[in-house]
Amino acid sequence: MLPYPALHASHSGIWIADDAGTRRIGRGEAIAQVADTPTIVMNAAMVGQRLGYAELSGLDLLELFAFVHPARFAVPTPKGLTQILDLTLPTEESGIAAMLRRAATKLIATASAPWPEQEGAWTAAQSLFRLRWPWAPALGQVLPKPATAERWLFAKLPEWEEVPARSSPRTVTMPSDAVAERLARLTGATAEPRPGQRAYATAAADAFAPRAARDTPNLVLAEAGTGIGKTLGYLAPASLWSERADGAVWVSTFTKALQRQLAAETERLFPDPVERRTRIVTRKGRENYLCLLNLEDALQGGFQGRAAVLAHLVARWAAYSADGDMVGGDLPGWLPTLFRRNGSTALTDRRGECIYAGCPHYRKCFIERAARASAQADIVIANHALVMVNAARGRETGTRPTRYVFDEGHHLFDAADAMFSAALTGAESIEIRRWVLGPEGGGRGRRRGLAARLSDVASYDAAGGEAVAAAVEAARALPADGWLARVQEGAPFGPLETLLGAVRGAVFARAKDGEAGYGLETELAEPPPELVEAAGPAAQALDALLRPLVALGKRLEAVLTEAPDWMDGPARARVEGAIASLGWRAETVGAWSRLLARIGGPADPDFVDWLAVDRMEGREYDVGLHRHWLDPSRPFAETVLKPAHGVLVTSATLRAGGDWSVADARSGAPHLMRPPVHFEAVSPFSYATQAEVVIVTDVKRGDLPGLANAYGRLIVAAGGGTLGLFTAIRRLRGVHARIADRLARDGLPLFAQHVDPIDTGTLVDIFRDDPRASLMGTDALRDGVDVPGHSLRLVVMEGVPWPKPGVLHAARRLAGGGSAYDDRVVRARLAQAFGRLIRRADDRGMFVLLSAAMPSRLLGAFPEGTPIVRCTLDEAVARALSLQERLGHGESLPMEPIA
Repeated sequence: MLPYPALHASHSGIWIADDAGTRRIGRGEAIAQVADTPTIVMNAAMVGQRLGYAELSGLDLLELFAFVHPARFAVPTPKGLTQILDLTLPTEESGIAAMLRRAATKLIATASAPWPEQEGAWTAAQSLFRLRWPWAPALGQVLPKPATAERWLFAKLPEWEEVPARSSPRTVTMPSDAVAERLARLTGATAEPRPGQRAYATAAADAFAPRAARDTPNLVLAEAGTGIGKTLGYLAPASLWSERADGAVWVSTFTKALQRQLAAETERLFPDPVERRTRIVTRKGRENYLCLLNLEDALQGGFQGRAAVLAHLVARWAAYSADGDMVGGDLPGWLPTLFRRNGSTALTDRRGECIYAGCPHYRKCFIERAARASAQADIVIANHALVMVNAARGRETGTRPTRYVFDEGHHLFDAADAMFSAALTGAESIEIRRWVLGPEGGGRGRRRGLAARLSDVASYDAAGGEAVAAAVEAARALPADGWLARVQEGAPFGPLETLLGAVRGAVFARAKDGEAGYGLETELAEPPPELVEAAGPAAQALDALLRPLVALGKRLEAVLTEAPDWMDGPARARVEGAIASLGWRAETVGAWSRLLARIGGPADPDFVDWLAVDRMEGREYDVGLHRHWLDPSRPFAETVLKPAHGVLVTSATLRAGGDWSVADARSGAPHLMRPPVHFEAVSPFSYATQAEVVIVTDVKRGDLPGLANAYGRLIVAAGGGTLGLFTAIRRLRGVHARIADRLARDGLPLFAQHVDPIDTGTLVDIFRDDPRASLMGTDALRDGVDVPGHSLRLVVMEGVPWPKPGVLHAARRLAGGGSAYDDRVVRARLAQAFGRLIRRADDRGMFVLLSAAMPSRLLGAFPEGTPIVRCTLDEAVARALSLQERLGHGESLPMEPIA
């Protein structure tokens, strides 16, 4: 047994275990213990929060696990750790501290003998010892020194290889019986017949028929109720078409959870893991992948302190990772949170500073490998944002797919809204400044400015060199570090900061302060004289930057055409990358210029413009102007739908609480010449016996203590297994603070977004793993959370999820039918939230809405036949208790609705 004591802290108490045994201690003694003595803890950030000691550090068991078993996931709870380490979970919470000591001892023992992830461990431990990582001394005593020097990470990563370009897909047709046969193969010979799934697969196959004319894709809108089996339903025709046409099908999702689920489902297509890695590829945006050049800089002194420790643990992971995906891949989502996300974002390419073939690790780059693998794959699992970015910015044009499947299609409108918008804010403009100028004021790191990245081109091409110099000079007019403080003090520097100061003044003068301490906004209408006056010099400054960026892009294209002697394959790839990056920045600056031209001029009916001050809990963090399309499905249709040959848009809530006209409008169908095909498959679940909706009528709106009491009583009655949904972070935190300790004393753990220092994906994993746990959150948990079985049996919403009354919503509400538009939004949100409850045929559960004023016209959001009850909180608690008792006996829920 290791000599270190271990400490376990939760809402129900604090315990410490050492050689003398286990005892319960108070908060003050616990803080003194961890401050003075190396102590084993599990998730130091969370323990520190429980103790009210944010600076807590110690021997974090999760860090040790990440070192010993990189790229291996464990639910970061005592139960999760005992399962993966094959230990016994204590029956009482007081035994967890002692279990932590046993877990640490077992991990250290694992490192003392050969194990699968041994390569690189000794070298990494030496580096971590120099960084004073608390676990390094214990590991150093047991890790065997290798007989020969271990290979450096960058030497052992495999290189990708260039392959010939793939031919265009062949034109093929697929008979319905062939699609049905493929579906039967995927579902298996022993599967029960599912007529709804077979009809869905047949309808989905229409998207893979030959296109009749240019810019007229075969668009299929298919709404498939939960339980239909739509994933295999569309994978059947997609895989069959890919096989016969020799083309890639891109399956796009909105959430990372569904991406992981899809990757698991494709095992039915290709059971052999080696074949599956080449035929099925997951793609994400560049900012999700580890940048090897950034990692090398971090390992060689670019990071200090805790951030440097994280860099070495990430290096351990990178050597064993399947794809280098740091967000939702095989890097445990909890690892960056252990370091308060200190440094993790700097290990990815979030600023678009990639130097492509100029990078010494280009041939081993995770991003480039994924891009090349996807060009040869049968099925590419992507996300809505990446599909739109590639289309809008002209990326990967040579491998652009002709067939798309958009799962979670009800999110297409929102994804397009984010993609095709423009924001001239302090935070956005300072990023452009950094991209052009590079580090200023002696800043460290490998980040380089435009001049350094294109030095060889500038030396070869005089006009290109002049454009680079002009862009560098013009970028100095953009906001610099400290801009927000100067704007707040009324002392802006330069034309853009002066503009932001005028925007801020106009917002505070005109905006209605909604939720105290949060964002403010106002229309860009009848702008004050100060804003009109500031817009002119700001527009000139942007034009001075835009012109050299455009000129430089043209010069680089000319250099490609001239093909000088020094331009080999890697140099060409680097210049092509620079052209794409320049085009993106030029497009952004051009959009800003068009937005400034609106100030004092006529409004464009296609756009909604407004001014905003972004705040969080009273703290300002950004100021600027915003522009969104009134109908973002229009640019989506132009850039994504029209060039495609076939598109399937599918979801369980595709009609968004309305009819097919709503689904058409939100998917871009009205902007195509050919109308879409509509298909609906009703859920096979028996909602009349599996679920009920309970509307609680005696919890007053705005009564936070009453709201907390309702949540607490319902969670206790259900024995946990509750998903609590909120529309405001402030109320979520208020409820959590009032009930977490009380629930913990009853053995009911409560976790929450925006409270617990854990990423959302890991919170869902913890919730799924413990049937007595409950989870509270906001929009991210209302959709895309798949927790089948007993772990989720009660969903509680704090009230009717009305849309936030902002400038953009007001404009779309006016264009979309007024209150009818609001009703569609609310029905869609209710349907999505209810959809979390029943995921399998044997699921049972209750959906509770804490709202006395729930309009009857919105009840159509719930599946037909679902019992709907209006009652008091006392009766709702009784029903939740009855639900828990009946679930214990495996009974269904025959319930009579109450008027």
